[in-house]
Amino acid sequence: QVHLVESGGGLVQAGGSLRLSCAASGRTFSSYGVGWFHQPPGKEREFVAAISWSGVSTAYADSVKGRFTISRDNAKNTVYLQMNSLKPEDTAVYYCAARRYGVGASRDQLDYDYWGQGTQVTVSS
Repeated sequence: QVHLVESGGGLVQAGGSLRLSCAASGRTFSSYGVGWFHQPPGKEREFVAAISWSGVSTAYADSVKGRFTISRDNAKNTVYLQMNSLKPEDTAVYYCAARRYGVGASRDQLDYDYWGQGTQVTVSS
């Protein structure tokens, strides 16, 4: 069982930066792949970024490539999402999710076993 808690969301102006954190409980978190997803207002939840258990493999949605960076510190049981050059269309609730035996970086929500409660990111124009 893994419990995930996101933090770092907030209100930022367009062009600004935020760093989201996903802190996990559980001794085996280092074996889990992790993904970030977001749900914009009135829309479905969609993929943002993912990282394999080792951190070697990463994947990004086209809309964030070059602006967002996913990373992990397994010693701290934490995965980060550094978000730069934020745009109003990045406004959403951001969720982290974890999947067992996380080889590779999966874009598919159905691959994930555990989800956090979400953190709100609002980008003003």
